[in-house]
Amino acid sequence: MSGMRPDLSGVDPLTVNLTHRVCIGDLLTRSAAHYGERIALVDGADEVSYVELNARANALARGLLDRGYQRGDAVAIQMQNSWQFVASFFALAKIGVVAMPVNLLLSASDIAYQLDDSGVRAVITEDVFLGVLGPAIAQAEGPSVTEVIVSGTAPADVSGVAAVAYDDVFAADRSSVEVIVEDRDIVHCLYTSGTTSRPKGVVTSHVAVQVSALSSALGLGLRPDTEPAVQPIVLPLFHVTALDALLLPSLTVGATVVLLRGFDPAALANVFTERAVTHLTMLPMMWGALLQQPALADGDTDSLITGLYAMAPMPAELLTALRARFPKAALILGSGQTETTPASELQWSGHQGVKDNSWGPATVSTDIAIMGGDGTLLPTGEVGEIVYRAPQLMEGYWNNAAANTEAFAHGWFHGGDIGYLDDEAVVWFTDRAKDIIKTGGENVSSVEVERVLLGHEAVSEVAVVGLPDDHWGEVVTAFVVATDGVDGETIQAWARERLAGFKAPKSVVVVDALPKTATGKIQKNVVRQQPR
Repeated sequence: MSGMRPDLSGVDPLTVNLTHRVCIGDLLTRSAAHYGERIALVDGADEVSYVELNARANALARGLLDRGYQRGDAVAIQMQNSWQFVASFFALAKIGVVAMPVNLLLSASDIAYQLDDSGVRAVITEDVFLGVLGPAIAQAEGPSVTEVIVSGTAPADVSGVAAVAYDDVFAADRSSVEVIVEDRDIVHCLYTSGTTSRPKGVVTSHVAVQVSALSSALGLGLRPDTEPAVQPIVLPLFHVTALDALLLPSLTVGATVVLLRGFDPAALANVFTERAVTHLTMLPMMWGALLQQPALADGDTDSLITGLYAMAPMPAELLTALRARFPKAALILGSGQTETTPASELQWSGHQGVKDNSWGPATVSTDIAIMGGDGTLLPTGEVGEIVYRAPQLMEGYWNNAAANTEAFAHGWFHGGDIGYLDDEAVVWFTDRAKDIIKTGGENVSSVEVERVLLGHEAVSEVAVVGLPDDHWGEVVTAFVVATDGVDGETIQAWARERLAGFKAPKSVVVVDALPKTATGKIQKNVVRQQPR
């Protein structure tokens, strides 16, 4: 290899690595040095400083090294939002071990599949999850799991696999751990939701996650200051949004993160009362529930700088009400996928009220283009597949060469979304490719129909899908959660007044609830199986 390169043959390889690398474990080390005794995490009654969080992560990392874990191993984390989850994640990152957060709503068979597919060496869990983890280990075909580390009361074994108490793994030495970790080593493996097929393991590098953290901090208006930002996290840390787009950017800039076990609007309203909340990310339905809380006083909302919503369209009436209640906040949409380490698109505050229905422009570290079916990049305004190039992209899918070949076809990453770019390079999402409804020779965007139906005052949630039909090929069908006893025919008639004939639902089915993933995404593959 030619080119200008320094001769570092006289420098210890570990020194070269430590002085040059990108390692997510170093993120916490730096923050502990920068922010010291500032509160990093609030976990119930516990307040954990940056120095203390880093010390706990170091002690756990040393304990794992003492137990034989080494760079390149993989360990599952099956934990609720807690300081233990965060310390475990950073401990693994510090020693180059891949973290595999587990969706807490998975069945034993789903977990067994992920244990087998990933080949994790151990599971760090809580005693409350042993009832599902035990059967999962028993069902797993591979012998990869050799140890279960249990926070809480640890049994002697879990389905024949040795168990050890979480607290007993911590070493007495809490000083910094210094081992070689390379930029493109894998920091985590996150499994997709698997709404159409078996979930795929998305493996992402240290440098990709670091770039994402810096880009998201910039986009969300997070920055170091004498008064720390305050960000409650209600989304689960096993999901890429909470972990990579919220937690890590916050800890990078010295923010105080308030961890909630789940979404409880009353508890969240109390956080606003007790602390000057500056940043918050939730699903639209969560924002609506927060708005209804009597404990949320007007003065408590003045501190909010950035309110982000994601994963579902926001009804225009709700967005207007939120902007009135949070007058000093930019209330904007963010988008991305596990594979692109979000956010990859983020609305600008200046587009509020102007381009609310867009995804916003690409984030500063992301290249976005629109591609035709033949691999040709399309000009402004033309609809095609949204494709990506970015340093925060996943390295690829684990154990799935065919999926990687398809995902990176024509030199770009294909996320499966359809849309176009306008003359300001703002991304307008049309639909997921698999959710476009083809009816009577016309293509209908399910998202467009959903946005219209959400404008009905009785509709709180909606999923629009195409169902097979002998005459039309597919028929536009809406499943809605409605209040006030409104029936489907009334909503259908209302929609016909506002949509072109071929876009209007041929059927509107009122249901009590819509099936969702653990992060609140509506599962359209399940919706399609529901009775009409």
